[in-house]
Amino acid sequence: MNKNLPLPHPDAEQASLHLQQLIAQNIITQNGWLSFHDYMNMALFAPNLGYYTGGSHKIGSAGDFVTAPSLTPLFGLTIAKQMEALLPQTAGNIYEFGAGTGELAVSLLAGIEPTSLQNYYIVDVSPELKQRQWSLIAEKLPEHVHKVVFLEQLPDEFDGIIIGNEVLDAMPCHVTRWQDGQIFEMGVALEHNQFQWQAKAITEGAVFEAASRLTPAATPFTSELHLNQISFIATLAQRLKRGAIIMIDYGFDEAQFYHPQRSMGTLIGHYRHHIVDDPFFWPGLMDLTSHVNFTAIAQAAVDNDLDLIGYTSQAHFLFNLGITDVLMSRHSDINHKEYLQDAAHLQQLIAPHEMGELFKVIAMGKNIDVDWQGFAHGDWCHKL
Repeated sequence: MNKNLPLPHPDAEQASLHLQQLIAQNIITQNGWLSFHDYMNMALFAPNLGYYTGGSHKIGSAGDFVTAPSLTPLFGLTIAKQMEALLPQTAGNIYEFGAGTGELAVSLLAGIEPTSLQNYYIVDVSPELKQRQWSLIAEKLPEHVHKVVFLEQLPDEFDGIIIGNEVLDAMPCHVTRWQDGQIFEMGVALEHNQFQWQAKAITEGAVFEAASRLTPAATPFTSELHLNQISFIATLAQRLKRGAIIMIDYGFDEAQFYHPQRSMGTLIGHYRHHIVDDPFFWPGLMDLTSHVNFTAIAQAAVDNDLDLIGYTSQAHFLFNLGITDVLMSRHSDINHKEYLQDAAHLQQLIAPHEMGELFKVIAMGKNIDVDWQGFAHGDWCHKL
């Protein structure tokens, strides 16, 4: 373990050790090799022990990372302006996946005209985060809490706007390696009771077929395949009767994703606001993520009869929707401390070296026809 990082609480340490035992047993059951996809799935979602299914705080200053909605309500209040244009052409529902601590829900509910919204549905796998979401909404907007519905499973059809902020990056991914004319899937093995990377040559199956369609400019090259993300978008598309899907996350188009400078992939861990390169560090206590290949997301949407609406940077999207006007509308005194704090947070959302360029917004739709103000300038669909 990295001694420079803070040690977990003894109870959390015991939970991680228990999860490590379960993963080790799974590796043994699988003849000594477990795909990284299955390892990541257990590390994040094992019942009561995974990162998202355990009880630790994950988001915010007391957690492991900060998201745009937890940073400032400006993010959600600005996106609400796009929602206002979309909702009247649907049944008036919003479906939020992976609602974090509930800040995005609160700011969207606050920013949307109440008569435009029928229901605000939340789909989240984390019991701890669900409780935080409900408590925050009940505290901040008690008058809207009757519109909030937690879904335990996907509805048969969606009629409204689906939104997910930093949802795709948390989905378990496969890791592959192209080397010497062969394709390898990277997995996890046990060596001296420690988890270690182990490559396995593959010649068939879904991972091989997906990897075969890609040709990194230089090899050896190790990177992620996002089959879960593609299946997720396909499922949403097939159940979307009318409305739109808006996904916000960090990532690249395919040419950038598989650029030689990313020859070791994009997989990273987040632990107590530190970035960790070792994916086997305190399983269950560290978030594991990889960047999104937005070309693959767009292709999955089009393949399932969705219209590709737009793709741009978070900065462009928020500027197009008038985030500076939203800032000014919240403050009458630009010299007040609260205005200066909001202005500083706005900079984090839009600055190229912060969230502004790395984070992207992609939107897909079906049976709606409105002006998408968020993509009025700087639409990058041609890059996908």
